[in-house]
Amino acid sequence: MLALWMLRALSAGGLGVIGWQLGLFISESSTDKAEFIPWGLGLTLAGAIIGGILVPYLILKLWRMSAEYIDSLSGSALISGTVGLLVGLVVASLVSIPLYSLSGWPSWGVPVVVHVVLGLFGLGLGVQRERDVRAIFPGLEVPAMRAEHSMGSTMNGAGVTSNGNGWTGKADKVKSLTSSRNGNILVDTSAIIDGRIADLSITGFLEGSLIVPRFVLDELRHIADSSDPLRRNRGRRGLEVLGKLRKDEAVPLEVLDVGVENGNEVDAVLVQLAREMKSAILTTDYNLNRVAELQGVQVLNVNELANALKSIVLPGEELRVNIVQEGKEVGQGVAYLDDGTMVVVEGGRRYLNAFHDVVVTRVLQTAAGRIIFAQPKGE
Repeated sequence: MLALWMLRALSAGGLGVIGWQLGLFISESSTDKAEFIPWGLGLTLAGAIIGGILVPYLILKLWRMSAEYIDSLSGSALISGTVGLLVGLVVASLVSIPLYSLSGWPSWGVPVVVHVVLGLFGLGLGVQRERDVRAIFPGLEVPAMRAEHSMGSTMNGAGVTSNGNGWTGKADKVKSLTSSRNGNILVDTSAIIDGRIADLSITGFLEGSLIVPRFVLDELRHIADSSDPLRRNRGRRGLEVLGKLRKDEAVPLEVLDVGVENGNEVDAVLVQLAREMKSAILTTDYNLNRVAELQGVQVLNVNELANALKSIVLPGEELRVNIVQEGKEVGQGVAYLDDGTMVVVEGGRRYLNAFHDVVVTRVLQTAAGRIIFAQPKGE
């Protein structure tokens, strides 16, 4: 608050002096010296008002916009852009040496233009080569890692720790869902075990990098070491999926060295980390999906994607299905479409283990997915 009032005072005083000098200039160009009083007082007062109200608002707004933009950039982009800017300024200084010998204003005007043009050119060229810096320093891709010093004392309550780089921090409150994305996707344990993300990454629909926190790997390892054969097989399948993703160059996969303290839930820490990194979460966990959405984190649910891509049928359409088992009700038969959608055929029990043409009667959308009810054609 004190800094804001100091800024207002400096702005008001500076523009007031400019208004005073402008009034003196106007009065000196006039034969009537008495004209200085209205011009000088009016311009001084106007300059003080503008400097005290408008200028601080514009400066603070520009500062906040610049800070938010810089915070949204990855460390590799900042480093490559800074290096490009410095190289452009150095080249501009060398080129401008013979230009200082010009006479008049070009001796300083032309070098200034050269520095601005080559500096911006170097900055743009450096940002374009961000991938090269990212390949050398892969850890710089996560923007939140740049805030380790300023947030080191605030995230311990959330239970996020790191033994590799000392990263700690607590998530700031996100303003909106659209501003919480930076291209990175945090992967949950359930999505890794599910296995479909490997096939999804091959299609090219995933943009950005897949980030796997270390505590997710630890949880996956515990599942793979479980005494329960079913859990052990699920954990091993998850490790195989990660190995497949690691070899696939279509979507970069990185491991973030972040752990959790004892007593903290993995899902809660994952949501906090996603908010801090401004990343989405890839999962198949329904509860995690709802909790993350309530906290303003975008969730990429593989199950919802699969349901959205299932075939759309309308009552009256004809299908040819293979009735593979009996239904719950008497006389019912059950078939499945290629995408796994269940088709309940009324009176289809007599066509068990055979293909038959059916007519859709109604479509029921449930929490578990879409169920199609049909009856044999011609009945």
